[in-house]
Amino acid sequence: MDSLIITDNWRYPTTLLCIYGFFSTVKPLEPFLIPYLTGPDKNLTAEQVNNQIFPVWTYSYLSVLVPVFLLTDWLRYKPVVVFQCVMLFTTTALLLWTVSVPAMQAVQFFYGVVTASEVAYFSYIYSVLDLKRYRKATSYSRSVQLLGYTVGYVLGQLLVSFDLMSYNNILVFTLVLTAIALFTSCLLPMPQKSMFFHRGHGMQTTAEEAKSKTSLEDGKGETVERGKVEADAEKELKAENLEEPDGTQSYGQVLLQLWRDFRCCYSSRQLVYWSVWWAMATCGYNQTVNYVQVLWEHVQPAQNFSIYNGGVEAASTLLSAATAYGIGFTEVRWEQWGELALGGFSGLGAASLFIMTFTGNIWVCYSGYVVFKCLYMLLITIAMYQIAADLSMERYALVFGANNFGALALQTIITSVVVDSRGLGLAIIPQFTIYASYFSVIAVVFTLRGLYSIWRYPLAFQSNSSVLTNSVC
Repeated sequence: MDSLIITDNWRYPTTLLCIYGFFSTVKPLEPFLIPYLTGPDKNLTAEQVNNQIFPVWTYSYLSVLVPVFLLTDWLRYKPVVVFQCVMLFTTTALLLWTVSVPAMQAVQFFYGVVTASEVAYFSYIYSVLDLKRYRKATSYSRSVQLLGYTVGYVLGQLLVSFDLMSYNNILVFTLVLTAIALFTSCLLPMPQKSMFFHRGHGMQTTAEEAKSKTSLEDGKGETVERGKVEADAEKELKAENLEEPDGTQSYGQVLLQLWRDFRCCYSSRQLVYWSVWWAMATCGYNQTVNYVQVLWEHVQPAQNFSIYNGGVEAASTLLSAATAYGIGFTEVRWEQWGELALGGFSGLGAASLFIMTFTGNIWVCYSGYVVFKCLYMLLITIAMYQIAADLSMERYALVFGANNFGALALQTIITSVVVDSRGLGLAIIPQFTIYASYFSVIAVVFTLRGLYSIWRYPLAFQSNSSVLTNSVC
């Protein structure tokens, strides 16, 4: 009964989640983190920040990602949303009231936990709403997060440019906003089901049934056959539900089902190609975004550094959102031209990184960053759509999580070898030279792959989208 009330009154949980998403993402100090840490408030060196402090975030994120993913589903989302906000409050408080390198490393560790817990925010809405509300609720929650980041960047730029607040006072203001988010998270309704551990009856098959109906309407022999396979899978699921009336599955059952779904999804060659790009490009993107302020500090004279960091971050975020939004209105057969697009646009991203690395003009560096970020958001939107087009909700979460884990594993390797002081501990220019070269490799591989595919199998791409993941599942 509680679950029915929640799903009927979809506006209440959606509104609360949007309020939480907004206040938890307004971070006015984020574009000015490097000058804050290297300035008189913390008095750290750029080398300490770059080679000793920032790498901890990557290690922390990787170490807690899988446990947090499983706990999120087992605890049914809301407790992890609240926990995420508590960790965010702790991160901000430590950043404000501590000074030493170990303390700043602790800040990065807790922020890694915050980042890993974002899965709860993006999954919560699917556990309390009906399928027909998913698209609208997802649009609201993601748009509000984007708005929060943008407001934070613009607000930070105004506060710093007009000297309205010191860096420490900006952090105190951020604590107030985080407290509002924490209070809001406590008001969220508690979901009665989850995707894996606490399945409601029919939860897994809802998306499959919708796709089966669509397939039958298409009138293609292969889709009708696929509908029969899905029907058999539904019978098996019903049998499992009879054995467990409350829909709750054991830990071992969940892991076994995850492994079966994993093998099923990645048996599609097309999905593997898109996923490989996703993991590799996201790794390079995260490294670039994490360390770009250090590059800006190197390019810009010390006395003028960070004047427009907030404005640049706000502009890049809005333009990236507009680019991603515009993809929805393009009439391109991405299943045919997608791999070539991945290679070509990755090449442009590599060129932007090379320009950022070797220019002596901060405005050129800023512009290169905006172009690079827009290109990544453009391609990741295409990749997400292509991968999610034929996946059920459970497999959607599994594949997206696996791709991000792969990206994080690659990022950890690069960080430990290139950035960490216990590895090579390279300065910022050699680092960005490696990142630009890394994207050049991605561009070459996927451009060649795209050209070969178009030349060798001119008709294959027309059927790939219809058989993606479902041809063997």
